[in-house]
Order: sequence, then structure tokens, then C-alpha cells
Amino acid sequence: MSLLPFEQIYSGRKVLITGDTGFTGTWLASWLLRIGASVTGIALAPKGPENIYTAANIDSQIVHHDADIRDAVLMRELIAKARPDFVFHLAAQALVRQSYYDPIETFATNVMGTANVLEACRGADSIRAIVVITTDKVYRNNEWVWGYRETDPLGGKDPYSASKAACELIVSSYRDSFFTKSDPVVPIAVARAGNIVGGGDWADDRIAADIVRAIVAGKPLKLRNPAATRPWQHVLAACHGYLLIGAGLVDRPEIAADAWNIGPDVSETRSVSEVIEAFAKGWRQPEIIHEKSSLAEAGMLTIDSERARRVLGWQPAWHFDDVLERTARWYRAYYEDKRAASELCADDIAAYRGVLTARLA
Repeated sequence: MSLLPFEQIYSGRKVLITGDTGFTGTWLASWLLRIGASVTGIALAPKGPENIYTAANIDSQIVHHDADIRDAVLMRELIAKARPDFVFHLAAQALVRQSYYDPIETFATNVMGTANVLEACRGADSIRAIVVITTDKVYRNNEWVWGYRETDPLGGKDPYSASKAACELIVSSYRDSFFTKSDPVVPIAVARAGNIVGGGDWADDRIAADIVRAIVAGKPLKLRNPAATRPWQHVLAACHGYLLIGAGLVDRPEIAADAWNIGPDVSETRSVSEVIEAFAKGWRQPEIIHEKSSLAEAGMLTIDSERARRVLGWQPAWHFDDVLERTARWYRAYYEDKRAASELCADDIAAYRGVLTARLA
């Protein structure tokens, strides 16, 4: 298998992923393993009886440590032991509704957890680049119809969004106070990704997972806000962006060591109702009932990723309808055809890489 230009930098290298047991972490690890990287993961044990990490057998292919990023001493020990070349920090409390129920856990994990990881990285002399994954929800949301740019003010009304904005302040502080003054300098970047979907997401309060649970159980799908509009993209589009950023930190650190939006075209931002309709084309649509919620969530949210397209050469391989239909087919093949999750992930990665390869031809 020939490697794409940005993939070559990871082949034969050691990559550390915090949050490897999560949805995105599993897909990122799968891609890195496919291109010859050695992967170490640090995360809590996967949640629930169904999770992509276990289903895809990632635990048998990487070195994994069950650990909480809130444990500063353990982070120093594990990262020093791993001696990674690259660090992708994804571990987080990533659910908006959960952040209302337990704001202290959310802030402790997303803010102090990030500080613990960066402090541990500061003591590791093997690291060449660090990419911290936050969210498109870090922006002070004014319900604009145009996309937020990297230079727009950060904010966050709900505890999750606020914790991720605070996380970015931690990153900026460590970058300016320590990593630019180290010898050698360790470049660090932030990636703000739009809403992610794809096969194997079984987390609570995620639209694709909620649809699948309703279909499998033969129960109605409860919707809190069907008009909520988001920048939906496939998880592999986000992983592609993260890998490009990491490669850029090595090739062009003076440019890449910054914040980056990773999201679809603003014109492809769609409502939850449209997501359900597109998903149904790849499988089927459950009965829908509406459920009121007292928790505040953004109605309109989208980001402008033009800079990543222009500077990094990032561009999603699949557009909205393809993303949702492919996601639905993944679940349908998993449940109805009994195909292995590892095979389904491998197929999607191969297909995604195939589009990227064709673009270079």
C-alpha cells in the first residue's frame, strides 16, 4: 500500500492517543495502524456493552493503558514510558447534556485533564508535535448564519462548551510559556471539528447512535430539537484533518502551530431532521416523537474551514448525503449482515483514502 504524502511522516513512528477508547480515538488509531504507526492509548475503559473500540478489536493492536487524565502523576509516568513522537489529545467529557448533570467532572476532565497531559508532555523529550482536539462549540455563539473563523471570540454558555474554551486557554498558555521555549521547540496545535458521525458511535445523545438504537429496539426516536443545525461530517474527515495538522507541525511549525477549524462547507450545514432523512436512505427511519428539554443548546452553529483547505490542503472526501448514507450502511451491515466492525472500518478507511489518492492523480 502506497502512503499519501502526509501519512509518510507517521509510518514507523510512535503515536500517543489520549481517548483512544472513544469513537474518534478508535477511528484515528485504526487509520494510524493501517499506515504503519505504533500506537499507544491512554483512556478510561470503554463505556457500555457496545463500543467501537472493543468491536473493532483495537485493544489487540495497540498498547493501551486504562487511566484517567485527571491523574497528573500517572500521566507523567505513562507518557514518559511511551516516548511518543506525536501526541493527539482527544480524551474528554464530550457530551453537552452530561456537562449540565455533572459540570465539575466536565471542567476537571477537560481543563485540568488537558493541563495534566501537557505538563506530562513537557517532561518528555521524544515528542515532535502535539495536536489537541477541542470542538466547534468553543466559539461564543451568536446564532450567526455564517461560519465562525479561528479568530472569532471564544465562549460557551453550557459547561461543556465553556470547558473546551478554557481548555484552549490552557493550550495557549503552555505553548507560549513552555513549548516555544523548550529545546527543541515542540509545536502544538488545536483542532476544532464540526459534528462527527460514522459507523460505530454508540454514545448517548449522539444523533446517529440514537437513530440506530431506535431502529434496533423497534422504538420511537425521541428528538429534543429537530431544527438544530450543525456542520455534520464523517469521522474520517476529522481524522484526516488531525493527521494533516500533525504532519504540518513537523513540516511547517511556524504556520501549523495554531488553531484550525475542521468542518464541511457552510452550505452543507444541515438540521437534525435532514440528518434523519439522509440516514434513512442507507437503512430506514424510525418513528419520531418530540421531547422537550429545559437544557439550553445552540440552535445554529457552523464553522468556516477555508483556512484548513487553503493552507493544509484539507478537504472532506464525502459530502453530506454520502456521509449519512455510508454511516447507515455501516450499521446495517453490522446488525443485519453480521459483518465485523474491524472489517467495516477498514473498508471505510480504504474508500476514504482512495478518494484522497485519486485527487493526487
